[in-house]
Amino acid sequence: IKAPKPSLEIALVGKYIELPDAYLSVTEALRHAAWAHGVDAKVRWVDSETLTADNVASRLDGAAGVLVPGGFGHRGIEGKVLAAHFARDRRVPYLGLCLGLQCAVIEFAREVTGSADANSTEFDMFTQHPVIDFMPDQRELEDKGGTMRLGLYPARLTPGSKAAQVYGQEVIYERHRHRFEVNNRYRQTLEGAGMLLSGQSPDGRLVEIVELKDHPWFVASQFHPEFKSRPERPHPLFDGFVATALAIRDGREVELGARPSPPPTEALTAGSPVMRPAADREDAPLSR
Repeated sequence: IKAPKPSLEIALVGKYIELPDAYLSVTEALRHAAWAHGVDAKVRWVDSETLTADNVASRLDGAAGVLVPGGFGHRGIEGKVLAAHFARDRRVPYLGLCLGLQCAVIEFAREVTGSADANSTEFDMFTQHPVIDFMPDQRELEDKGGTMRLGLYPARLTPGSKAAQVYGQEVIYERHRHRFEVNNRYRQTLEGAGMLLSGQSPDGRLVEIVELKDHPWFVASQFHPEFKSRPERPHPLFDGFVATALAIRDGREVELGARPSPPPTEALTAGSPVMRPAADREDAPLSR
């Protein structure tokens, strides 16, 4: 980990960049994936509030990938949407996390499906095209307190998708912290224009992952994959993102695949020594 390595520069577009620790889980997950590929992740901090159509190219040009992390509120949103547009249009690897997925969907709806005012009802309650909206069972609630989708939930992946390739399995479990989702009314429109809804809740009601079929790596998740990344086990989405960015930078063919799982640890049972009260164990210290 500490040995000198070549660097891979990733542009992280957020609004809390004055305090980098606000994105600590994200940058650490990025480094986990970079280490696995023998490089160091160099983060280019980009303030989404200051991104405009006039400067987005100069601010993001040269980065091997663009990452838009989670967040809340309208401040800096248009800058994140511009970052998603830059990555899609220039075919630069893109990874969106939670709000980063929502910005990617908003951009795609505006620029590809022709819904120029597409938005999230979090930012514009009166948008004519609410491609991001409250979860279906929360739309009529007046008091939104305590209504976030929190914790670990399963998702089913589309066979053959980039997500399925890097996970190497059909059903995954990921951690969530959000209130807004892709609006199901726009699924057919988005899919018809080329966006693949490659991860969905088992009942098919909620979109968990989106990706673009004709892009080297434009993948975004509604959940927070950074929470499950480890130094010896980079998260599959970060791993695929870094692998693609590195291959494109080095002029190599992109090869995606799941990493071998680490050896399983011995399962603990009620009869295992470490699970029994200390006084009942053979290795317990004598009472004083």
